[in-house]
Amino acid sequence: MKKYLAFVVMGLMATAAFAGTQNTSSNTVSPTLQVSANVQSAVRLTLSTGTAATPHCTVTPLGTPDYSVDFGTVDALAINAPTCGSVFAPTTPGSSNAIYWSDYNLTPVFAGQSTPNNTITAKVTTNFTAADIAVVRDSANSATVPTAVGQFTPLATGAVPDTIVTNAANGQAQTRFIGVAVSPTNGAGTLTGAQTATVTFTLTVQ
Repeated sequence: MKKYLAFVVMGLMATAAFAGTQNTSSNTVSPTLQVSANVQSAVRLTLSTGTAATPHCTVTPLGTPDYSVDFGTVDALAINAPTCGSVFAPTTPGSSNAIYWSDYNLTPVFAGQSTPNNTITAKVTTNFTAADIAVVRDSANSATVPTAVGQFTPLATGAVPDTIVTNAANGQAQTRFIGVAVSPTNGAGTLTGAQTATVTFTLTVQ
């Protein structure tokens, strides 16, 4: 009787030791694997050359700053033909602005967010040194190609940025328009030559 009981206990111990990664008297075994990962939310906003209006100004990836666009040689009377993009001549030469402009695309991508609601804002964070040139944007904030000089407005330069896209579809390019307004300014603060400004775009998902 004692010998029989000892044999049963040993058999149970052997079965428990083999469970999971190996087995006997069988043609199957089922090991388990615990998989772990730390999931984070993510956002991306990229700029690229537009596709709505022709001709375009090329949006070039740089690194620092992230992108550049060059409108070439410009003047307040729109005498210089656009190097790229288009130009609206001043409504009243000598007293209103000429606007050199182009379309561009913004593509927002986001994941792991609690909502798909989003906004893209923009503002000038480093302005031109000259007083007679300013960054402008399309007032309508839409993909509709502007047809007149009055459809552009100065891009924000203060603490509050301009909202230019609201609730964009995830991963879908959004067409907008940007340019420079050249004013017929004379006197103090008027500069000629190469000028640069920096525009900062911000994607917020909330």
